[in-house]
Amino acid sequence: MSNIILLNKPFQVLTQFTDSEGRTTLADYVKEDGFYAAGRLDYDSEGLLILTDDGKLQHHLAHPQFKLEKTYWVQIEGEADEKAIDTLRKGVTLKDGKTRPARIKRIPEPDIWQRTPPIRERKNQATSWLEIRITEGKNRQVRRMTAAVGFPTLRLIRYAIGNWTLGDLSPGQYRKEQVNLALPASKQSGKKRPSSVTPRRQGAKRPTTSSGRRARP
Repeated sequence: MSNIILLNKPFQVLTQFTDSEGRTTLADYVKEDGFYAAGRLDYDSEGLLILTDDGKLQHHLAHPQFKLEKTYWVQIEGEADEKAIDTLRKGVTLKDGKTRPARIKRIPEPDIWQRTPPIRERKNQATSWLEIRITEGKNRQVRRMTAAVGFPTLRLIRYAIGNWTLGDLSPGQYRKEQVNLALPASKQSGKKRPSSVTPRRQGAKRPTTSSGRRARP
């Protein structure tokens, strides 16, 4: 069994535990020893970040070869038409290559927390929301994807990684879980089998939060 932390990373928090410039880091929220982020989430993005104390699991969750799907709620400037959404689904060409096919759909504005500070909106310019699911992690990929089809991202929230979701976690809160890790067969065997990470059911146990309070519904 491996231990993980599911954190709702607030806006403008670095996904590291130290910073020479004095910016807010994970150390301001996670008070557990030996945990490290499995992957990254941009300073100006919010939402689900997984940390673990298991190096093999960290590699498994972060490495693009495992194609773990990530779900984002994206507030964009304007209202994307079907042509733009279809282009995003098929893949857009960025400076570092074409993106893989993605699952995209329009969604109503989610019932979520207010961001501090709020987004900057232009007068007489509507905004709308998309759910974007991708299986890769190019640098600032989602923001560059929406910009490439003419709809800049104003707010970006990662809601899910694989089967893990934010649930009822408020910004800065986290819960701990344990998972079973099945690694691929060794190269010496000449065969590979699919690898999987399976969350263990936690029953009715309350999630652990950094504040010691039950997560807000």
